[in-house]
Amino acid sequence: MTTESEEKNIKKGRVIVVSGPSGVGKGTLLRRLFAETEFPLSLSVSATTRGPRPGEKNGVDYWFLTREDFLARRERGEFLESFEVYAGGNLYGTLHKTVEDAVNAGRWVVLEIDVKGAKSVVEKIPEATTVFIAPPSIEELRRRLEGRGSESREEIDKRMAQAQTEIDSSDFYQYRVVNDELDKALKELIDVLKKESRAN
Repeated sequence: MTTESEEKNIKKGRVIVVSGPSGVGKGTLLRRLFAETEFPLSLSVSATTRGPRPGEKNGVDYWFLTREDFLARRERGEFLESFEVYAGGNLYGTLHKTVEDAVNAGRWVVLEIDVKGAKSVVEKIPEATTVFIAPPSIEELRRRLEGRGSESREEIDKRMAQAQTEIDSSDFYQYRVVNDELDKALKELIDVLKKESRAN
């Protein structure tokens, strides 16, 4: 149940940055969050240079851009953050205007991005709320990745090294939610949003 002041503040648009290592359960947690809260959440639509897959729609799944257009926009400073996936050479990024338009419409825009991208966003939007989703332990994270059964030992080792780097670099986040038990982690994440709804 929200108070009148909280309801008034919920109507203000916000940027919510969520990060965490691969395998920590960010996607599952965010799907539950979107389904079970009254906050006006919307997931940021990223831009990419990769081609659309069957069923994907421009502006819904991604903003599909040519490489030339993407690079030109990046040169003009239109991205909050961007990166290249070296395996395929495709570029991905978050357009500032897309986020700005949603915030101006009163949406709470959720950016699910890595630590490097999060730092870039905070440099441009210092009022953004930042949340790091952490595993209960590095050992448990490895167990979850191995449980997927979809990656080789070498790939898992790479993800674990990246995960440790991300965890070591996560001190700048305002909030830290440990995803040990999903319902508990979801409650903590909702509590974060409630706290933010009471701020300013």
